[in-house]
Amino acid sequence: MSWWGKVVGGTFGFMLAGPLGALMGAAVGNYFDGGVVSAGGRLGLGETERVQSAFFTTTFALMGYVAKSDGRVTRDEIAVAERVMDQMRLNATQRKVAIKLFEQGKADDFPAQAILAQFRRESFRRSSLVQMLLEIVAATALADGVLHAQERATLEEVAAALGVSASRLDALLTRVSGQAGFEDADASGEKLKAAYALLALKNTADMSEVKRAYRRQMSQHHPDKLVAKGLPEEMIDIATRKTQAIKSAYDLIRKARA
Repeated sequence: MSWWGKVVGGTFGFMLAGPLGALMGAAVGNYFDGGVVSAGGRLGLGETERVQSAFFTTTFALMGYVAKSDGRVTRDEIAVAERVMDQMRLNATQRKVAIKLFEQGKADDFPAQAILAQFRRESFRRSSLVQMLLEIVAATALADGVLHAQERATLEEVAAALGVSASRLDALLTRVSGQAGFEDADASGEKLKAAYALLALKNTADMSEVKRAYRRQMSQHHPDKLVAKGLPEEMIDIATRKTQAIKSAYDLIRKARA
């Protein structure tokens, strides 16, 4: 039974507890009698279903938190959240829960540091999951094509709490911006420029650097590996889309160098 099946089946129990458990409990409480407070189904730290629930809960709450960080939530930012829900193929109830989590993240009293501290524990050194979370959240901040100062400060806060260095965050933001540009670009020159950004490379990188960056990114975003480490199966299409973009970017650079 998947992590969502445990919620629906009422055996979720205090699987997470702490601030993440409270967020999920509040989000589902309106849709299931008894919420997620049954006594059964307790899972230990690091168990896959527990990590999947933590990832889902943290992702949508942080998207709301980052979206509100500059004082207002734009239509572009909401569209990013809706696109993630579409890519996850959430059913009607799951979508309502995701929206509720997004709304909780926007609240003035959202306990960001406590949420981040618990997610870091729950992810249990799964650096690829932390990276995927940051990429989704960063896409929210970049929704309008501009990273505003307060959004940048909030992303730095989130990254630091998750143990991600400023240099790694910079590379991640370059990749996220590059993917958006790569998917949207029409002109071949702009698409090639975005391809380098997607792989976090300069256009002066030699082919050995390009190959290393490509292999590293493909390994980090491999859908099966991510699911095995705790990515909710509902998010496999997001990971697949990323690997397809990475491969297309690499192929474009390789052809341009031929």
